[in-house]
Amino acid sequence: MTQQTSGALTLLVIATDPALSSSLPMILGADYRCDFYPHPLAAVERLHTLPRQPVLLLEWGADQTSNQTRLSALTALANMPPVIVLSWDRERESALAAARLGASDFLPQPLDAQELRFALTRAFRTVALRRELSRARQAAAPTALPGMLGEGARMRQLQTTVGKMATVCSTVLITGESGTGKELAARAIHRMGPRAQRPFVAFSVCDLPESLLEAELFGYERGAFTGALQSRAGRFEEAQGGTIFLDEIGDLALPLQSKLLRVLQERTVRRLGARRETPLDVRVICATHRNLPAMVRAASFREDLFFRISVLQLDLPPLRERIEEIPVLAEAFVRDFAVTHGKSARGMSPGYLRALLTAPWPGNVRQLQNVIERSVVMCDGNCLEVEDLPPELQPASRPLPDAGISFHSAVQSYKRELVRAALRSHRGNKLRAARSLAISRGYLHRILHQLGLDAEFSEPFAQEKEPRPQPAPARLPI
Repeated sequence: MTQQTSGALTLLVIATDPALSSSLPMILGADYRCDFYPHPLAAVERLHTLPRQPVLLLEWGADQTSNQTRLSALTALANMPPVIVLSWDRERESALAAARLGASDFLPQPLDAQELRFALTRAFRTVALRRELSRARQAAAPTALPGMLGEGARMRQLQTTVGKMATVCSTVLITGESGTGKELAARAIHRMGPRAQRPFVAFSVCDLPESLLEAELFGYERGAFTGALQSRAGRFEEAQGGTIFLDEIGDLALPLQSKLLRVLQERTVRRLGARRETPLDVRVICATHRNLPAMVRAASFREDLFFRISVLQLDLPPLRERIEEIPVLAEAFVRDFAVTHGKSARGMSPGYLRALLTAPWPGNVRQLQNVIERSVVMCDGNCLEVEDLPPELQPASRPLPDAGISFHSAVQSYKRELVRAALRSHRGNKLRAARSLAISRGYLHRILHQLGLDAEFSEPFAQEKEPRPQPAPARLPI
């Protein structure tokens, strides 16, 4: 191969003809870097490590079936590079067959140097136009993550992280408690990325018993087992070119973990009963509420699979750690469910909102969404009231103090509990805690003094003062 300049354009040449490998670099000179591969799968593997999209040259042999299989393996890619077919067959039908399968050009051999350079110029111009189109789509795309609303610091950081993850195709592991919106985050990553127009296949490994999971994920051929009357593609093949979301990956049995690891390593899948493997171009996003590092230490989850699926990690905080987002989420849910159920409710009373802010929310955003829907259905007016809440969230449903305690002591005890909860939820920020309680900061300071809590919350907080107004960040998708 001739010496290439550092700015040379990359060509991946899929060919077995030694004459081509020796003549092509001499024909093209230093403007192009030629990397030779005997099979499309090897070239596809190389594609994932290249910083800039290349152009592929595919040698067209005498076996038409083999030609079409090899070309299909390339054109099935989500971001398919332009493919130029080189062939000794000058028949018009061969060129048409290559074009139908997605080839950008069909050049007869022996190669004409000028014609080849023209074809490469057209191909790399296509690459540049695709890159500009992708940038334009990203610039025009909404920066909000549907379903994940909020303007707090943690939400802004989450928006930034999701946006960065969406631009690449590495595997992602999303962790968080049940109800925090892991699938919504996965859909946001898919919609904001280059695969947005391709399939998004969501599947929870808890949906089926272990005996059926392998066939569901990887597919099967007719006759592979009793009852397999026809061949069926698995979830991975259904997601070809797009994204597959595997929820509750921590519940996957060890035997299937090893098979999943092989799929991720080889980027191929073999159906049950099949003799051949199918190339895959799929982005994998996994999610779990379990502690996978602890499971790795306990030998209940494969360490190599954990490292394979956690190239990028996204941890979704529970709702109790971002209470400041509850009013924004609640307002959005009220609007949506009022339209869905044809109700007139559009707002929330102070008592209703205060009850939301002091609830523990073990079910996180999903539980909040269900509570708001129930309240909208039960509400007869324009404003949600405490009476519209489920009984367990109504303040009257709290356990009463012992009958021997005085009224004054009971009130003081409840105040102490309420103030402590608000300050802990806002990490000691008295301004935000006062707002969540719908009181002034000065009154909160008096309450702390009256209850003897000054020392407990005496540490200065970095953001005690009212922050300067900032432009409202765009809302995200979860």
